[in-house]
Amino acid sequence: MKNFLKYLSLGLLSTFLTATPGLSAERISFFYPPFGEFSLPVDSLANFAKDGKIDPDLQFYAQRATPEQLAQLREFLQQRFNVTPTLVSQVTYSPIGEQVLQRLGEIVQTDSRRNGFYALRSALILSATNPEGLSLVNILRNFPSTNVRLNFSEGLRIVDDLSQLTRTRDRVVASLQQEAIAQTLVSQENLSQLPDLRSPGKFRWQIATFTLNDPQRNSASTDLSVRRLPVDLYLPQTTTDTQEQQPFPLIVISHGIASDRYSFIYLAEHLASYGFAVAVLEHPGSNAKRFERYFAGLAGPPEPREFIDRPLDIKVLLDELQRLEQSDPRLQGKLNFQQIGAIGQSFGGYTVLSLAGAKINFDQLNEDCDPDNSSLNVSLLLQCEANQLIPQDYQLQDSRIKAVIAINPITSSIFGEPGISQIQLPVMLVAGSQDIFAPPVPEQIRPFTWLSNPNKYLALIDNATHFTLIEDSPSGSNVLPVPSGLLGPDRTAAYSYLNALSVAFLQTHLLNRPEYRSYLHPSYAQSISKPPLNLSILQSLNAEQLTQFAGNRE
Repeated sequence: MKNFLKYLSLGLLSTFLTATPGLSAERISFFYPPFGEFSLPVDSLANFAKDGKIDPDLQFYAQRATPEQLAQLREFLQQRFNVTPTLVSQVTYSPIGEQVLQRLGEIVQTDSRRNGFYALRSALILSATNPEGLSLVNILRNFPSTNVRLNFSEGLRIVDDLSQLTRTRDRVVASLQQEAIAQTLVSQENLSQLPDLRSPGKFRWQIATFTLNDPQRNSASTDLSVRRLPVDLYLPQTTTDTQEQQPFPLIVISHGIASDRYSFIYLAEHLASYGFAVAVLEHPGSNAKRFERYFAGLAGPPEPREFIDRPLDIKVLLDELQRLEQSDPRLQGKLNFQQIGAIGQSFGGYTVLSLAGAKINFDQLNEDCDPDNSSLNVSLLLQCEANQLIPQDYQLQDSRIKAVIAINPITSSIFGEPGISQIQLPVMLVAGSQDIFAPPVPEQIRPFTWLSNPNKYLALIDNATHFTLIEDSPSGSNVLPVPSGLLGPDRTAAYSYLNALSVAFLQTHLLNRPEYRSYLHPSYAQSISKPPLNLSILQSLNAEQLTQFAGNRE
């Protein structure tokens, strides 16, 4: 009974509250054999959220919880989200949104014990009309049933699965950190005389802005007759001392879903200061503007075609820059098309890996995207959208790209081992231990073992989330509000890690300057690591080691 109540207070309620985000109706009821049926008035939770008071109904559960657990529960209940009913409607009617609600509906059921899919969607939309913002209590009170019945057995299974996944992740992360420390202890690297790559380089730069057109792709995904690609090119400026370093190697940066070309300004500026020309583009089918129109009800959801269009955007960008380099005085003689690297985050990580040679794996998608699959890997929902494409061998690789950095990429099902193993270029994968949207073990750490090229690196940032390495928009507005808890600790240190590692990786593997290899050694990561965002680098890891690290329970 004690463990049951602990799961209720910590696991089931917190899982339900954070996932919906909200509760419903007059009472919450749940049946847990062999102990029978339990219930709790919604008003008990509402009053607890408002003033912290625990009435007799809530006391039965509260006395089994720790003060920290109660504080966490109250924080969940108090969370409010300033989102419009239109936005909530668009999300919950989208293919991915419907899948999430269907899975939640197996846990959160109506009074007649039916799947709560429609009731949850209605409650979410109605709650968003509240002037105070969408909240857990508002969702409870808008739930169209006198009782919210929780399928406790299913909820407990999910809590157990989450707990096991979390324990496995923590074991793997701790083991990788220990492995990196062990390599540091035997290292012969002398780091004392190395320049600090976290500091800016000697180049100044200017930004040239272009809007490139691709009339060959007339797609409803952009609501335009021509696919237009906004591009900012950070171009180093030469002086008498640096004139001989032209033309400059070219780096392309691909943003994540619902983001834009401002997400990595800090990285573009840093690379430009080291003599790299940096082209940062926007993918019009999945950028922030596209999602703003979608959430406002002015466009349909992004299409599965984005898995193809995004790599093609990069190809068009390179083609157009090569053309402009012959005619635009700002670019003439400035760009080295023999030295091109690509960096991408999240969906952008998928994009650059496909350009590096990873192929879409439809067999893996068919296996993993079964409707009955109850995987808790959130990124799988996005990857499964690619299963709507016509299965064929899409030619997305671009031989002009010689090295890639993929930050929080999605890889496990869209590529699988057969797809990732086809990459023959130098690759750096960057993972955050607390990333719940592209979980590090299935999406970066295990795929790292599939890479066949010996020039591979895994950069692991402890306590980093999916958003740690993304810069805030200059306008201060985000398409989707991100709760502070998902942003993680102060991101300044993580920015400096990515700045330094990107320069070192590109100097080593794009410009063939072996003197920069020392920066890619675990001892260097250890030397610049600052808690709580501790940095580790590994250059080798195999499947057997990973299984051992995971405790044989992967």
